[in-house]
Amino acid sequence: MPNIRHPRFALRAAALAAMLAAPLAHASDTYKIAYIDPLSGPFANVGELMLLHVRYAVDDINAHGGLPGGQKMEVLQFDSKLSAQESQSALQAAIDQGARAIVTGGSGSSVVAALVQSVSRWNQRNPGKELLVLNHSSIDPDMTGKNCSFWHFQTEANTAMKMKAIANYIKKTPQVQKVYLLNQDYAHGRQWASYGRQLVGLARPDVQFVGETLHPIGRVKDFAPYVANIRQSGADSVITGNWGQDMTLLLKAAGDAGYDLRYFNHSAGAIPGTVLAVSQSKVGQLTWVAEWHPGEEGVPKAEALAQAYKARTGKDFLAPRIDMTPRLLAAAIAKAKSTDTVKVAYALENLQYDSVVGPVTMRGEDHQLLLPQVVNTIAPVDGKTVKVGWEGTNYGFRTDAVYTGNELAQGTQCKMERPGNAS
Repeated sequence: MPNIRHPRFALRAAALAAMLAAPLAHASDTYKIAYIDPLSGPFANVGELMLLHVRYAVDDINAHGGLPGGQKMEVLQFDSKLSAQESQSALQAAIDQGARAIVTGGSGSSVVAALVQSVSRWNQRNPGKELLVLNHSSIDPDMTGKNCSFWHFQTEANTAMKMKAIANYIKKTPQVQKVYLLNQDYAHGRQWASYGRQLVGLARPDVQFVGETLHPIGRVKDFAPYVANIRQSGADSVITGNWGQDMTLLLKAAGDAGYDLRYFNHSAGAIPGTVLAVSQSKVGQLTWVAEWHPGEEGVPKAEALAQAYKARTGKDFLAPRIDMTPRLLAAAIAKAKSTDTVKVAYALENLQYDSVVGPVTMRGEDHQLLLPQVVNTIAPVDGKTVKVGWEGTNYGFRTDAVYTGNELAQGTQCKMERPGNAS
């Protein structure tokens, strides 16, 4: 396996002394993480791949000594079925099985927000048995804004940060003139449309917004009628928060219609099937934002991690931030010298971590991770700007712009209620 950076926790006398001062669970016990995300239905392939990322990171942490004192991490898995109600049932099952942290994000912002609210209520009623929620992919800014929670930590750039990166790119792309807003009808889809109007409009006041539609998430089987409406509007570009099946079917419908559109998206390019769909449609350009993309130059640690992951799992690597999520938790436990949830939460605040995509910081005021964002476009391999094909195609990713987390950071409306910090 390539020598990638990971938390290293050795059993030394100093660590043992620290453990006695602030006891961890006995080494024979495990620190349980509950993964709650879709493992069935139209987005099951996304949920399974995200779970594999979490398991890979946990296995790597355990292989290098685990937590201080030798305690191992354990992943419990639950199917959210993209449902707030199912996620509540999964949460209770996770609590019953002794989970200390919830890892989620692929179920949609409304589902994750409901989980955070339930965890907050549980923690208030059950002091000493608190849980954390680590959110790797649901990026509604309200979750680290007006609806922030001390118990919730977001390890992905939020919608406003991603759209700011997109707007900065569109500002330098005069070909974008007429924009249609097509989005899934749920919290994040509406947010992506709203920030698109706001931030792209500020960056390019000359851009015309020529139409807007919300559609049911995961239920549209044929996007041809939507594509027809977009074409009738005269749009040359679409701002869409679609992901998974909803993105690939949109690309197929536009390709079948021979409609050469530009798409601006938050993360769809990293999700299985998207690059293949672009290559098959033959027309259209999908530009999206992530902390890393395959073949990106200047980030050798991320590339090494992707190769090691592929060698072990046989699957393509999706996102460093998902792998990073349990590693951040492990680093906070080491910093706190305790698995006490309140102490770990305070240790996560303002935690600086040297990740495979560079230094990242968990902003203490709202628990928003500040990490780099790369604007990139799915494009044919040309040996210069695109050197690596993806998903068995001759299409890969072209780097268009790179921004630091600090460059994209937004102000926050977060007013967080904090428990007493037992030190």
